Amino acid sequence: MEQLTGFQLLALSPPGWGGALLRGLVTSLEVAAGGFALGQVIGILGSAGKLYGGPVIRDLMEIYTTVVRAIPELVLIVLLYYAGTAALNNLMTALGFSSVDISGMLAGILVIGLVQGAYSTEVLRGAILAIPPGQIEAARAYGMPPAMIMRRITLPAMLPHAIPGLANLWLVTTKDTALLAVVGFTELTLATRQAAGVTHEYFLFFSAAGVLYLAVTLISNVLLQLLERRASRGMKRRQT
Repeated sequence: MEQLTGFQLLALSPPGWGGALLRGLVTSLEVAAGGFALGQVIGILGSAGKLYGGPVIRDLMEIYTTVVRAIPELVLIVLLYYAGTAALNNLMTALGFSSVDISGMLAGILVIGLVQGAYSTEVLRGAILAIPPGQIEAARAYGMPPAMIMRRITLPAMLPHAIPGLANLWLVTTKDTALLAVVGFTELTLATRQAAGVTHEYFLFFSAAGVLYLAVTLISNVLLQLLERRASRGMKRRQT
């Protein structure tokens, strides 16, 4: 059998594996985006619960963030991926419904979202605490209801403080998708392992995967820096 060169092995069409790697990258980004979005929803609710909730809500949020941040993410992903799916199907059966077949992508998004939600809760809580108290007091003095204060004052004012932390969480999320390979979900890392296992070109394919992850990081950094500068324009003018 003719020995294929590195360029041939990385070609987009067979016998190259480039197309499989790119499909794995797209899947990784889809899971990362979905998990990150879910994490932000959980983070907003969690930070609001910690700051404005009653004692029970605050304690529950504290337990959630402490447990998730204390347990290694790989252990959490394996636990939530398998045990969470089994628990849901057991609940459906107990309620008289048939079991559901949860897709690997949906399960991955839910798992990544629950993990990132704990970190996002703390990032957003810190960003809210960084808002000058006078802004909230002025809104209350004008008679704004809590929902309007959150929409018009809190969220816009916290954004410049939250973006650096959220940017880091986004980059962590793109890397966390690689952990889903241990549960058999086909994303970039698993696709790379399959290509390297078939061809025995481990250095070539894992180097290619590293370049793809690096490209995602560099592009994300550029976009996030633009977003941070835009969100901080007013703050910079006040500081000068």
